[in-house]
Amino acid sequence: LPQGPRMLNTMEKGKAGKIQLPRELFRSLSSQRVRVVVMVLNTQQLGMFKEANQTGQVLDDTVVGIMVGKTSISGLQDPVRLTFAHGQLPHGITPQCVFWDPSKGQAGGWRNTGCVMQPGDKGTVCSCDHLTFFTLLLNPALDRSTAKGLMAVATVGCWVAMVFSIFTITFCIFLRCRFRSEETLRINLGLHMNLVGSLLLLNLAFLLNSRLSHGSQAGTCKVLAGLTHYCLLCCFTWMALEGCHLYLLFVKVLGIYIRHYLAKLCLVGWGFPALVVGVAGAIGSYGPHRIQTGEHQVIAHLCWITSKHVLVHYITNCGYFGLIFLFNMAIFGVVTWKSCYLQGMGAAQGGHKAWKVALVAVGLFCLLGATWALAFLTYSTSSAPILYLFTILNSLQGIFIFIWLVALYYPKTKEATGSLSHIIRHDKTTMAS
Repeated sequence: LPQGPRMLNTMEKGKAGKIQLPRELFRSLSSQRVRVVVMVLNTQQLGMFKEANQTGQVLDDTVVGIMVGKTSISGLQDPVRLTFAHGQLPHGITPQCVFWDPSKGQAGGWRNTGCVMQPGDKGTVCSCDHLTFFTLLLNPALDRSTAKGLMAVATVGCWVAMVFSIFTITFCIFLRCRFRSEETLRINLGLHMNLVGSLLLLNLAFLLNSRLSHGSQAGTCKVLAGLTHYCLLCCFTWMALEGCHLYLLFVKVLGIYIRHYLAKLCLVGWGFPALVVGVAGAIGSYGPHRIQTGEHQVIAHLCWITSKHVLVHYITNCGYFGLIFLFNMAIFGVVTWKSCYLQGMGAAQGGHKAWKVALVAVGLFCLLGATWALAFLTYSTSSAPILYLFTILNSLQGIFIFIWLVALYYPKTKEATGSLSHIIRHDKTTMAS
């Protein structure tokens, strides 16, 4: 194709769509004779390109496939641009540029990695760095009132969570001072203090971010984004350390004989997120981010990971938390089973009631970060109940931990036999026997 790139127009129901191939693609193929194939497919007629549990609708049931030669082309510096023509979109609908990934799930699915969307009045331009099958997915979006309500609930929840986080840290300090000889108890409380402290910093960072991000300088915005990302990763890391600690106590049935054990945990819990944020900042991942409604009305300005580096978000947030969640839920299952086993053997104190056992289980559930798992249910959805549930439960996580610690430790402050350390010591004696 010595003439280089050109526009390829298709007509569908009186609307013109455009495809612009980059010059970079043809420079690399200048010495070859290749065939450029553009396919416009109807998903309803073919019965293809249907994702399981798909919430969005394909624009005009049309998928556009582009192939140049017989090789797979990706990583284009100058992206291919597809213009999907459409009129005024219905109320509560937001477009999304996606491509078909056959490796997603069991039968394939839509992804938007590597695609950037530019909305317009008469159409939407999708710029993607590879060639495959593309479409414009029309997703239901939140209306302005619901989005503002979620922001208000999140702001109030942050203030409430900060207050109870301070209460929790104060209570843990009181118990650590009172039971200085209980080394296992002091380590348990030290872990809880660090986790609650990371939650306190995360809520504070979110409030600062939502207040200062709008109109801030580029450098200030990057600092706010990095701080918020750091606090979020600290929360996830301390949840993982809580799970590792429970594994050592209940599964390995070993005392904590590691020298400066809590200090080393602090080095991991606060140091590893700093390393990740440093690498993400070095590649320029942070910048301004806008939360919009379906009518592209801006609800809030935040400083966060930019759309150009969305892969950083998927790896450091989604992927990292996904691994932690799976590990902690496995630990939660083992700890719950073993606690019930010890209860049946009479190892724990006989005064425990069913409601207290349930409270301990719920507390562990929150301590290990189960409320954050709702974030996966809110992905690509506009269900107001699910979004409100995620916002409220995450705001109440600090309250749950506070109530759990008070119910678990305070009635036993004179003898401290209701703590996990009593169960561990009894379990070690039983195993030794």
